[in-house]
Amino acid sequence: MLAALLLLALSPQEQEIPAPDKPGRTSERLTIPNERWPIYSELHRANADLSAPLLVLFHQARSSKGEYRPIVPHLLDLGYACLAVDLSCGRESRDVKNQTAKIAAGRGFNPSYLDGLADMRVALTFAHEKNRGPVLAWGSSYSAALALVVAAENPDLVDGVVAFSPGEYFTALGKSANWVQETAKGVHQPVLLCSARGEEKEWRAIFDVIPSTAKTSFLPEGAGTHGSSALWEENAEHEQYWKAVETFLAASFPVPPPPPSSGEAPK
Repeated sequence: MLAALLLLALSPQEQEIPAPDKPGRTSERLTIPNERWPIYSELHRANADLSAPLLVLFHQARSSKGEYRPIVPHLLDLGYACLAVDLSCGRESRDVKNQTAKIAAGRGFNPSYLDGLADMRVALTFAHEKNRGPVLAWGSSYSAALALVVAAENPDLVDGVVAFSPGEYFTALGKSANWVQETAKGVHQPVLLCSARGEEKEWRAIFDVIPSTAKTSFLPEGAGTHGSSALWEENAEHEQYWKAVETFLAASFPVPPPPPSSGEAPK
């Protein structure tokens, strides 16, 4: 569907991507065409292997793809590819402004959390166009809840889910108080659910109804942090969260061995 669409040029106001810090890594800014507004993103690869799992990274409210700037380098160290996405509902994170939200507002739209669903489907479809390996939906706060919804409703787009601090965030937008919980009954993919310790009540009922045989949850020993920013180095329990993420990814979505270098016979 998106294969025939051309990538558009990125606005010059966007902050530069840090240069790749290790040989073989690549980073590029991409704009995914969409009916109402373009979706701005950053694609990072540890190497040229398109069979490595691709993690599609969605931010929390009032945020941007900058939320993942401190997280992507470690995921690349693990061998995963990353597509960090600006959803249409957001502002900025770590001095990276949300370009999708800016363009949507400039066109007269006022996107809500629920507009993120369509954005996420477009981004995940695009991710499948760019990758041969598994594609995971990784969400933070409201987008974590939507990642579970997309996994249930569009299983062809989502091979697995990493959800940081999901919850029933959509009652003010007309959804029932257990909309995510009811929808999550259709999630059969591997799932990791993490949150701050005090947030367990927000997602436990959702987690319990997920029928996946490869689901796991994590709470830190201390208070923890809301959303994917729990993995930022400045947050006290970040190493605990990273261990949970690494364990889940290694078990359900291991990185394939690197292809043989030129002139080396395959083993």
